[in-house]
Amino acid sequence: MSKVHVFNHPLIQHKLSLIRDKHTGKKDFRELVEEVAMLMAYEVTRDFPLQEIEVETPIGLAKCQVIAGKKVGLVPILRAGLGMVDGVLRLIPAAKVGHVGLYRDPETLKPVEYYCKLPTDVEERDLIIIDPMLATGGSAVAAIEFLKKRGAKNIKLMCLIAAPEGVKAVQDAHSDVDIFVGAVDDHLNDHGYIVPGLGDAGDRLFGTK
Repeated sequence: MSKVHVFNHPLIQHKLSLIRDKHTGKKDFRELVEEVAMLMAYEVTRDFPLQEIEVETPIGLAKCQVIAGKKVGLVPILRAGLGMVDGVLRLIPAAKVGHVGLYRDPETLKPVEYYCKLPTDVEERDLIIIDPMLATGGSAVAAIEFLKKRGAKNIKLMCLIAAPEGVKAVQDAHSDVDIFVGAVDDHLNDHGYIVPGLGDAGDRLFGTK
């Protein structure tokens, strides 16, 4: 069974509170989402292996640790996932970025794919799927399926807020994919929104309704 990592870091929890607030405007909302994504990426990459190298300082030689040849890929789920990408790229600027386009059918609440563009060497990369909300889990489950069909082997899922239903859906469908979230909320309402959640992340990021 995949692990669920809930971040209790004070900075993440503080900024998440501001993100939830319905009075937070678009500019602040975007900046906060980016900042939380950066802080979360710090934790998501904690298990990256290191290798020792020798570096010449102004004083002498030092034995240092560097990441051991990890190739990283970021895969935001369009469109809301785009709001988190730049924050992660601040910490991992060499990461390649793919995109998966999904929308949720308002009647069935099932994901429909309309776009998928990934790095050509996806099977060699540690992939981090990015989406602010893990609600029904349909989009995340579908995105993971798309990646696996294209050869991906190492996948993690990073979200700001999750519902228990979404967590269970991902665990049931993809027990090998660990989930990293800022909070697990109470439940989904009849419209598939997380309660209390933060509303529609895409609309709040891009000013749409």
